[in-house]
Amino acid sequence: MREKKERFLALYEPVHQSFERFCKVRAYGQMPFKDLMQETLLIAYSKLDQSQEADKFLFFLFGIATRVLANFRRKAKLMELDELPESDHFQLPEATRRSEMDFLYKALSLLHADQRDALVFFEMVGFSVREIADHQKKSEEAIRQSLSRGRKKLLEILKNNAEYKNSMP
Repeated sequence: MREKKERFLALYEPVHQSFERFCKVRAYGQMPFKDLMQETLLIAYSKLDQSQEADKFLFFLFGIATRVLANFRRKAKLMELDELPESDHFQLPEATRRSEMDFLYKALSLLHADQRDALVFFEMVGFSVREIADHQKKSEEAIRQSLSRGRKKLLEILKNNAEYKNSMP
């Protein structure tokens, strides 16, 4: 038991920040990101025996988190839960920065899942196009297209909603 815990922590500690950023973006507006992280880590720990090379552990967590979120959405749909309270989302120390992050995360949530994932992996987590392509089992050119289209769509969303952002307290 102790060996398993030490192995898990050895795999998790180097990827914690990247995994947390991923969960914040993917869970935004759907479920509290800390719940997504905890559920994912619990599942990952229970499946550690099936796993994992250190260089693939972060992708292992991403896959679990994506399935946890999909299951949550499916259950929420069945229960007809439309929205979660805003207080369940992450909080930043400065109100201005928090509102900017909220605005960006809302805009990201409007993108197609492939585009959003590619942008999050590339821009926020810091993965290369090749790493994203390997993870999503797509060609590097397809990832570049997703990044390009995602950036254009995100810019369009941000421009169209600039008045809304400027009216925020």
